[in-house]
Amino acid sequence: MGFLSDSLARVKPSPTIAVTQKARDLAAAGHDVIGLGAGEPDFDTPDNIKQAAIKAIERGETKYTAVDGIPELKQAICDKFKRENDLTYQPSQVLVAPGGKAVIYNALMATLNPGDEVIIPAPYWVSYPDMALLAGGTPKIVPTTLEDRFKLTPQALEAAITPSTKWLIFNSPSNPTGAGYTYDELKALTDVLLRHSHVWVLTDDMYEHLAYDDFRFVTPAQVEPQLHERTLTMNGVSKAYAMTGWRIGYCGGPEELIGAMRKLQSQSTSNPASISQWAAVEALNGPQDFIAERAQVFKERRDLVVSMLNQAPDLDCPTPEGAFYVYPSCAGCMNKTTPKGKTLHSDEDFVTALLEDEGVAVVHGEAFGLSPFFRISYATSTEALKEACQRIQRFCASLS
Repeated sequence: MGFLSDSLARVKPSPTIAVTQKARDLAAAGHDVIGLGAGEPDFDTPDNIKQAAIKAIERGETKYTAVDGIPELKQAICDKFKRENDLTYQPSQVLVAPGGKAVIYNALMATLNPGDEVIIPAPYWVSYPDMALLAGGTPKIVPTTLEDRFKLTPQALEAAITPSTKWLIFNSPSNPTGAGYTYDELKALTDVLLRHSHVWVLTDDMYEHLAYDDFRFVTPAQVEPQLHERTLTMNGVSKAYAMTGWRIGYCGGPEELIGAMRKLQSQSTSNPASISQWAAVEALNGPQDFIAERAQVFKERRDLVVSMLNQAPDLDCPTPEGAFYVYPSCAGCMNKTTPKGKTLHSDEDFVTALLEDEGVAVVHGEAFGLSPFFRISYATSTEALKEACQRIQRFCASLS
């Protein structure tokens, strides 16, 4: 259709949203479907946060706010960065946006010119490359391996950097793999970045508080303070506080970059929802003890899912350090045939047949840039996970 923008042809709809919608449609049609596609905690938003939103409504906090967020929230974000990450930002170096995705989009739109490259380790969150393309940049995908536990190596990072590199997008713990970088692993990467002063870091810390066993979260500017002035540290309340629908993301970075992002946001979405901002103030300033309690539940689910998937024929599922995803390999299932006579040539074939034969909705690895794998979100009930994993075991055992 000639009426539509050429830039739109460079991007595709989100595969994770598509899978979730397909599962909803099948369930609405009466099919027994277990959806493991959505990256959304099944816990409810804590009551104290809900009550803060209700009180804000009752106080009449329902007007436009400053484009980049209310002062109370910006101060809470500065306090959070100092308290939890040992990072010092002033309110003028902080921006609040309608979701973490908006933070990343604003940053790329405000900085990329044609020919600028964005290094993105694969597997990646599905939106990173498309946002780089929409902003006029060139995604430079750097594959990782199962053997390296899906982590970018310093050698691979060094090899990917060119004079055209503008950003490295870094996500730990990762969506879709749950891989988390230790201090030493991250220090090896920041050492590379110190040698290339033209490369900026956009770090997606959304899963910071979902870390398990002895893994300890660190963020790049915390590990290497010399990178502070060319790092945009992004986070939000969606995952840790079960506030996905409230749409609040935030970031800290150099004042000039934040100012450019604020200018862009002023001409696109304008301010984030006022009520959501007051809820986020309570989230960051209020009690935090429930986060560790919920993380323990996620850890138990992770252990269940990893164990059951590794009992399925021809699957190989590593144990992730964080987030609420696993990213098993289905390479052993390739070129096998389902009882209905369908031969599996790709991970997309695998997940399609799994949905049709057993009613389990997962996302194929190609959507995240690395095949043949698939992603499972274990942010759902233990009972549903057990049933889903039993179905996956049955499906894999049926292949010939």
